[in-house]
Amino acid sequence: MMKVNCGANIQMVLLIGGIPHSTSGTVGDFMQDWLSITLLVCAGIIGLMSLHGLWLWWTRVRPKQPRLNADWQSDCEFISSAEFNDSMITFRNVRDFHWRTTRDRDERWADEVKVDSEKVKHIWFVVDQFHSFKGMSHTYLTFEFKDGTCLSFSFEARRVKGKKYHPWTGLWRSYELYLLLGFERDVTQLRTHGRGNIVHMYRVITPPDKERQMIVQMSHRLNQLTQRPEFYHTLFKTCNTSIVRAVNTVTPGRIPFLWRNFLPGYTPKAALKLGLIEDWGGLEMTREKARVDQRSQNWDGKEEYSEMLRKHLPPSNSE
Repeated sequence: MMKVNCGANIQMVLLIGGIPHSTSGTVGDFMQDWLSITLLVCAGIIGLMSLHGLWLWWTRVRPKQPRLNADWQSDCEFISSAEFNDSMITFRNVRDFHWRTTRDRDERWADEVKVDSEKVKHIWFVVDQFHSFKGMSHTYLTFEFKDGTCLSFSFEARRVKGKKYHPWTGLWRSYELYLLLGFERDVTQLRTHGRGNIVHMYRVITPPDKERQMIVQMSHRLNQLTQRPEFYHTLFKTCNTSIVRAVNTVTPGRIPFLWRNFLPGYTPKAALKLGLIEDWGGLEMTREKARVDQRSQNWDGKEEYSEMLRKHLPPSNSE
């Protein structure tokens, strides 16, 4: 602001560069006050929403108890269990569906399947990529026995009839944790044929006697969930995190805490670095050789499904 004397005691005020300082200060104070009020209102809203969320958790989610009995979907209708007799394990309620599509299927449950825990030939780590985002995948283990029997253990969300799985609802105790035990010709065929997903099978590297310990551990886990049901959780109790717990129960610290544990589609890279799966020529070559969905979709149904899956896979490094 500049004052100019024009005579006759008359002064003109020229405003140079905007409004007078006093006026500018008033507007600046107002803007600061408005910003403070806005931040306080936002903080209040966030606080109220947090309190409301806490109230909902405490009154509606926390009181929920996991169930064994409900009107379950037919693919998770029964719970499997294991009986031990020395090295022999007898499994009850083993799923044995034949899938043409997810809706067109033959349903069957085997009442009794016996295996020898000392005759596990190989363990396979299976990655089922069901989404365009590779990280969103499902993982499970398949135990191949020397007599040709192949059984898959898959941690899943157990659903009641009319209810579909969604990751968001899986955060709020909406599903029970379900350990599906089924023949490989069911569990993997569902993904290669019924759903048409991208599926990779990696042969697991196991020190002596660890195959036996793993099948025993998974069998005990079956019985635990039969006696004491647990909730599934989208982040902390999933297919992959449950496998990590099982492995670390058998060999403490074998799998460290990794972000890839929460995005199963990225686990093969970590598994290869940790020496958990066989290296078939580097990560990309291993992934390429491990892919089984394309070949299996041409299966004519004449030979055994499990035999067909392994026909083009590399032989074991230990054989």
